[in-house]
Amino acid sequence: MSALQKGLAKAGLAKATLHLFLCIGPDCCASSEGEALWEFAKKRVRDLPLMRTKAGCFRICTGGPWLVVYPEGIWYGGVTPERFERIVSEHLEGGRPVEEWVVAKNALGCGV
Repeated sequence: MSALQKGLAKAGLAKATLHLFLCIGPDCCASSEGEALWEFAKKRVRDLPLMRTKAGCFRICTGGPWLVVYPEGIWYGGVTPERFERIVSEHLEGGRPVEEWVVAKNALGCGV
């Protein structure tokens, strides 16, 4: 298996049904808050069929940490470990976005 194939396998590409992007600051939230959420999220979704990516900036610069769920393009702001737990339960596992925390929706033309 090539290094590329190993990387794709490690990322979970073949089995992924969702892709989570998490902005961990430093401008939208304290870096320590964003990193703590990232560590929590990694452990919480380890066994789910999804990919996860952290980013240093979504260019919003307020109201973070931010979580975007693709392919639906659901944007959540002010995500805490407690909120993330509910997002996992209701949205990622249950298929229903937590509407009270949805800040924006944009599926980027994916037709979802």
